Amino acid sequence: MTKAFVSGCAGPVLTADEISFFREEDPWGLILFARNIETPDQVRKLTQAFRAAVGRKDAPVLIDQEGGRVQRLKPPQWPKYPAPKLYGDLYESQPEQALRAAWLGARLIAADLHDLGITVDCLPCLDVGFPETVDAIGDRAFSTDPDVVARLGQAMVDGAMAGGVLPVIKHIPGHGRARVDSHLELPRVDADKSSLESVDFLPFKALSHVSLGMTAHIVYEAIDDANPGTQSRRVVQEIIRTEIGFDGCLMSDDMSMKALGGDFDERARKILQAGCDIALHCNGDMNEMRDVARAVPVLEGEAKQRCDRALNELKPPRPGFRKQEAWNELQSLTGWQGM
Repeated sequence: MTKAFVSGCAGPVLTADEISFFREEDPWGLILFARNIETPDQVRKLTQAFRAAVGRKDAPVLIDQEGGRVQRLKPPQWPKYPAPKLYGDLYESQPEQALRAAWLGARLIAADLHDLGITVDCLPCLDVGFPETVDAIGDRAFSTDPDVVARLGQAMVDGAMAGGVLPVIKHIPGHGRARVDSHLELPRVDADKSSLESVDFLPFKALSHVSLGMTAHIVYEAIDDANPGTQSRRVVQEIIRTEIGFDGCLMSDDMSMKALGGDFDERARKILQAGCDIALHCNGDMNEMRDVARAVPVLEGEAKQRCDRALNELKPPRPGFRKQEAWNELQSLTGWQGM
């Protein structure tokens, strides 16, 4: 029975222990990082091995392939993609060209991923940029204008879907005001609720129809000053589900990040009790993976329905796409030379 978590793995090949763990615990999906990536053939074998272990041909395999600093598939095997802010900067003078470029960037990334058996890309970042935005977000934010963020985010969603890959909107309900890196410590945002509603929440409202989303490990003091959003029932139920209107599969950001405290079974329980559908554990540490697997339930009820709806949206790449022509057009629109 599939359980309500996504797991990482330690290296480029599944170990016997990992195969046994995946077979017994059956996580909903696998997420890949640079440590898991060597060559195209190796990644294909890895994704196949995971799906064989869990016995589901449609088991999602996820990756963070945004472009810029967050890119797990790297040169020379794969091209370098621009950071999202490049599209936002272009939008200021040439909005239609920027929207086309964002679509092309996501469509090209999707072509790379689909070829490897990777079916979910954790993009786009819909976090609105602020002067104080921590570098961990930085140029991952399209723009300081929430409407521009929403429009470019939709373009990347459309490009990914056209390439046979499911996008994940993140980090709901907004990471842009964080002043510290949630990989290292817990950010606290002291903005009042009306400020959050008028800026931070807007791109997520505009894209609330997307079927996959990821939370933020941030305390929003005006909403719940005791718990990070990922583990806050008030943030998940009142803000993400109700105010923003997101009814897709909601996964946590990586629970290995130092923003969250407590043992890993406790972290996982709090994530799911808050209303997330999937707990995300990324670092491939087997002891932690076992703790998470013990803590999470079988995926069922509304959570399973949301996960199933998301996977049902996955379609084959639309025909007629020519990769080199798309690269040429992206370079022409943006001046990007990252091929």
